[in-house]
Amino acid sequence: MSFRLPEPAHPVILDDVRGAQKMLAGVARATPLEGSRHLSSLVGGPVLVKCENLQRTGSFKLRGAYVRISCLRPEERAAGVVAASAGNHAQGVALASSLLGVRSTVFMPVGAPLPKVAATREYGADVRLHGTVVDETLAAAQEYADRTGAVFIHPFDHPDVIAGQGTVGLEILEQCPEVRTIVVGIGGGGLAAGIAVAVKALRPDVRIVGVQAESAAAYPPSLAAGRPVGVECAATMADGIKVGRPGDVPFPLIAELVDEVRTVTEDELSAALLLCLERAKLVVEPAGASPVAALLSDPGAFAGRGAEPGPVVAVLSGGNVDPLLMQRILRHGMAAAGRYLSLRVRLTDRPGALATLLGVLSVADANVLDVAHVRTDPRLGLAEVEVELQLETKGPEHCGQVAADLRAAGYTVVTS
Repeated sequence: MSFRLPEPAHPVILDDVRGAQKMLAGVARATPLEGSRHLSSLVGGPVLVKCENLQRTGSFKLRGAYVRISCLRPEERAAGVVAASAGNHAQGVALASSLLGVRSTVFMPVGAPLPKVAATREYGADVRLHGTVVDETLAAAQEYADRTGAVFIHPFDHPDVIAGQGTVGLEILEQCPEVRTIVVGIGGGGLAAGIAVAVKALRPDVRIVGVQAESAAAYPPSLAAGRPVGVECAATMADGIKVGRPGDVPFPLIAELVDEVRTVTEDELSAALLLCLERAKLVVEPAGASPVAALLSDPGAFAGRGAEPGPVVAVLSGGNVDPLLMQRILRHGMAAAGRYLSLRVRLTDRPGALATLLGVLSVADANVLDVAHVRTDPRLGLAEVEVELQLETKGPEHCGQVAADLRAAGYTVVTS
């Protein structure tokens, strides 16, 4: 007499995540859960941030990569592993492979930020730069796997990877047993699916909200269609969640277990990154700040259910951001927050006119970042000059006050 055990309803279940947690003991950090007074005041209840940006390699990706490679058979380990990534997954695979004594090859785009390339090499991977976009890099890695027999380590579309990422959910329940809502960024879906599997099995009442960048949001149309649907991704600063098609493995888990998927704009992402840096003193990449962006864009939606709003946990999934990109994003975030003011002022072209204008700005407590003279515009009078000013201000109200002060001093002001 023979019989078959029934297969689990899902490709990943709670026992898989618990097993992954045992594998990761002493490897991945139990990252801290920190309160945010600013976000709590906006939401009207306690908000905490799960600091996976402080994880080894700077993101949650180590968890899934380590579990996936740990589960390989001896002959598969001997063949080595290969991955394709522009950053976080590359570093996770590199470190996991080194810890497990497995040879790794990582393909990265030619334009990948130098700090990420250097870190991946330092973690022990053989880094090969190929292609200008991730799709070309992915194809090169797959060709390498087919040619050499190396095992391709997918960043999100495998049950072992999802189980590893799900350990974030177990930690949240251990650190904040009373949690009511978890907000997490979604790219391919591995992290959100893993967290949902772990949390919903133990606390089905917890609300799980996924967040995507508005210009790279494949999940809303896919959920509407009931299957993974590819979309054309526009440019987004949140490259860590810029995925054009949901993964086949995480998609059904997210469709059943994630309560809602929201989208956020580029302005909201940059404002969230700036808030993390200024208020929480945390360096977070745009994709990692997407849950904070969702809280900022609609705080009332996270006030909890019932009479008492329960704790909200926002998962900061990573902190690997190129310094040059950080500089641009911070400028964008400050502009979105009304901290920069661009305006044009017409002056009489005479000695001391600019000094007088700058004196007005000094009294208004506006910091001048840049000044440019325009003398050749045909709209200007013979004795006129137009001055273009870039100012640093204290916020939207201060912007209005600076412009009002200039007009009160008799200047014609055009804001942009």
